[in-house]
Formats: sequence, C-alpha cells, structure tokens
Amino acid sequence: MFKKIIIAIMAVLLMYSMSIAQDDPAERVGFRGWGPRIGGTIDPNQIHFGGHIDFGHFARHIRLQPNLEIGFGDNLMLVAVNLEGSYRFATNWDVWTPYIGAGPGINFYNWDDEPNGRDDDTEFGFNILGGVEKGLSNGDRFFLELKLGFADSPDIKITAGWTFFH
Repeated sequence: MFKKIIIAIMAVLLMYSMSIAQDDPAERVGFRGWGPRIGGTIDPNQIHFGGHIDFGHFARHIRLQPNLEIGFGDNLMLVAVNLEGSYRFATNWDVWTPYIGAGPGINFYNWDDEPNGRDDDTEFGFNILGGVEKGLSNGDRFFLELKLGFADSPDIKITAGWTFFH
C-alpha cells in the first residue's frame, strides 16, 4: 500500500513540474496554496481528514486541486488520493461562489477481517463534486463541499476545508 501512495504522490509532482514551463505566471498551473480538510463519509460511515494542494488554473475558471483524505470508522481505514479539477463560476473571491468538479480517485482500503486478521484492497473510482467557496481578506479561502463517489469510491463525502494562499 505504501508503494502505491508514493506512486500517486510522484504523479502529482510530475504534473506540477511540467506546468512550470508555461508562459504567463498568472494563468499557468503552479502552486497557489495548500490546506486541511475534514468531514464525514457515508458508505462507508467514517470521519475523514486530510489535505489538498491548489495547483492553480489550467484553463479559465478551472483549477487543479488534488487531495488526500484518510477515513476512519466501520472497522475500516480508507486512504483516498483524488486528482480533481473544479470549475469556479465567478472570479470575485470576496463572496460565496459555487463550484463544480470531478476527477479520478485511487482508494486504498484496509479493514479488520475478524478470523483472518487484517486485509486490504486498492480500487479506482471517480468523484463528482460541488461546493461553495469564499475568499478571505488575507487571501486564504474557506470551502464547503459535497462529493459523490462512483465505481469503488465512497458514496457521499461532506467536507469543510481551508486553503492557505501562497
């Protein structure tokens, strides 16, 4: 499982390093901030926490914001690596603005299998998400998000998060 997490992190770093070569710094993909996230998951019923990185906009209003979430509960630990992009409907950051997005996820499941000890599995899934986000006066951002999972991702995630502006 550790090797798969390392491979996912390396893929994100590769995307970041390729983006540095773009011309206009205001429009290119690049590190814009990071932050924590916390929430609840339905099916499996868990509490999750994690972090995300804002890699900026790769098209008008569309940004790349991969995240890592670790969930506990239902005799299961879930590590989800999500490579998501989102479309923010407005450019004004001082108001609550809706966004929608989607992206693939790699889910590492580890659970208690009473007679056999521990067991694990790796599954690929897909997420569709929506939320609202507000920019704060210091450049940081706060968001509330609802994520629907398909294939082998958790069914529903409700998350609150903070992005510290770089």
